[in-house]
Amino acid sequence: MARGRDIEREAGRTLSGKSNLKKNARGTTIARPLTAKQRREVAALAQRPDGEIDYSDIPPLEDKFWRDAVRNPFYRPVKRQLTVRLDVDVLVWLRSQGRGYQTRINALLREEMLKRMGKKTA
Repeated sequence: MARGRDIEREAGRTLSGKSNLKKNARGTTIARPLTAKQRREVAALAQRPDGEIDYSDIPPLEDKFWRDAVRNPFYRPVKRQLTVRLDVDVLVWLRSQGRGYQTRINALLREEMLKRMGKKTA
């Protein structure tokens, strides 16, 4: 469960409703550090039990909602650069299909990951 600063970063807003996000020189959106008051407010909220959350204004979600749900079209997973050793024949096959062989590697690995997790692929 996310706590403290994680809650603020995920929401992208402070408790006062002001945006907690800013852009750096490269145009990347980053979260501003919380003020001491905001940290105290978040800590107080994090201490409250989940049973105190009032869900009365949120309609219950039916199973049909989740069956028809699709991934956010604007979702972009975080990428991390790393070094991987591949067999030469596998690399030749991937590159023979044209540009984007690294994207294809990621797509193949994601498909296999989702299959093993029991989730449907897009």
